[in-house]
Amino acid sequence: MSTITKNLSGSRETVHAYTRRVEVPMLGEVAVPPPDKIAYYAGLGVLAALQVIEWPLALVITAGHLLADQHLSGLVKGIGEALESA
Repeated sequence: MSTITKNLSGSRETVHAYTRRVEVPMLGEVAVPPPDKIAYYAGLGVLAALQVIEWPLALVITAGHLLADQHLSGLVKGIGEALESA
């Protein structure tokens, strides 16, 4: 298995991990991240609550990770569609 194929299959698992959804009142259906991501975000929250890091920094780090995950899933989807059409 090539390196590209290994990376794509790992990324595909990341995309499928966000398929779990929860119905939240007044918000509607919300995607639930995998448990390891929830633990990471909770850790950032604890660090911010204990004032180890400032809360704006925790928000910026969290937003960066969320945006990176969204970009990765879109990138993998595009590469997958290109490979299917080839």
